[in-house]
Amino acid sequence: MKKFITASNNNSDLTNFALLVARVSVAALMLSHGLPKLMQFFQPGPIEFVPFMGLSPAISLGLAVFAEVVCSVFLLAGFVTRLSVIPLAITMFIAAFSIHQADPFAKKELAVMYLVIYVMLFFAGSGKYSVDHLLQRKQNKQVVYSNN
Repeated sequence: MKKFITASNNNSDLTNFALLVARVSVAALMLSHGLPKLMQFFQPGPIEFVPFMGLSPAISLGLAVFAEVVCSVFLLAGFVTRLSVIPLAITMFIAAFSIHQADPFAKKELAVMYLVIYVMLFFAGSGKYSVDHLLQRKQNKQVVYSNN
């Protein structure tokens, strides 16, 4: 019980489990936004998407799909987590403060919540239960063996 009341260090199992839950949850939820966008490429007719900063709707959609699908899959696995959340955070920043700029806060709130989680994952990393951690352990073992 004391473990739940006191502050935990960054290497605790609870912190690593929390990072796993946050990472998997936000990635799965973002995929539910990205997969319908991906399907737009396979539909007949012109692509309908918000052109951003002079980019065509197809390029803007492609960038959003890259972030929301490809980067979310990487995030789900905990693979190159810190790099993966950068396009996701940029996409959510653009959604909240450019695309929905004139909308009430309730319309921006979801993008802002995603953005906050991506920023947290950028600083915290993927945690112990991730591909990143497995690769780091493997690399550390190779360094130890090469030094002997």
